[in-house]
Amino acid sequence: MNTTPFSGCLSRLLFALALLVLGACRSIEMVEPLQVMSFNVRVPVAADGPDRWELRRDLLVETIRGARPDVIGTQELVAGQGAYIVAHLPEYAWFGTGRRGAAGDASDEYMGVFWRRDTLRLLDSGDFWLSDTPEVAGSISWDHLYPRLVTWGLFERIADGRRFRLFNTHLPYRDEDGAARLRGAELILQRLAALPDAGPVILVGDFNDVPDSDVHRALLRTLDDAWLQASRREGPAATFHAFTGQSERRIDWVLSRGLRAIRARTLTDNSAGRYPSDHFPVLVDFDWPESPL
Repeated sequence: MNTTPFSGCLSRLLFALALLVLGACRSIEMVEPLQVMSFNVRVPVAADGPDRWELRRDLLVETIRGARPDVIGTQELVAGQGAYIVAHLPEYAWFGTGRRGAAGDASDEYMGVFWRRDTLRLLDSGDFWLSDTPEVAGSISWDHLYPRLVTWGLFERIADGRRFRLFNTHLPYRDEDGAARLRGAELILQRLAALPDAGPVILVGDFNDVPDSDVHRALLRTLDDAWLQASRREGPAATFHAFTGQSERRIDWVLSRGLRAIRARTLTDNSAGRYPSDHFPVLVDFDWPESPL
């Protein structure tokens, strides 16, 4: 069969376009979302009565198991809670430092970071305190009642080598701590600006402040709020509910740079009106940049 030069060129062009489309489809299929959770787990307090840790810990484990996040930033975690979680979810490991910097203090609070060992590899980690002396463990400034810190980790996804940094914090809670919260946020931004590369960054935590506050506006100068960015949102916007299930304020945030939030959820899992914590956890699906760093 005879073909004209034009038909031959057209065939080659269509073949080349088909290869490009196929390659793009394969690239899209290979890049799975990154799932990130922020969860204030509430320290064990006997005075919580029916909401005390021993009566809600299994529901908390089931909440995490059902969501299966790749990485979790927790607040108000004590070491015994961390041990219980990984004992019942052995696919996870965790790290952190007590906020007073004392090793082995079972009563101290951690900014515990959990990660799925089958999806992520921990490459590096560390802490800094929200004070005038960030490298001094347990340091307190700015009229804080307690030491406040940031725990961070550098992770690599096992499947494709993509890397990101997670920063996890808990800012002070009193009304009069507004200036301290802002100074803490500014210190975090300084640390992010000093990172050795421009790779993806995620900041999670209980910020004890509300959207459009000074703290929120400061952080959004360089970070995106996943709840606002995501095209798909599920659950109530507010996260603190004091074990009532009726949330009042959106104080738990997931912020990012270099990633795009495509779905954000607050998880309201409960059993007969009993909740795993006095905060709803926030779960975000992030889309990755086009190529690994």
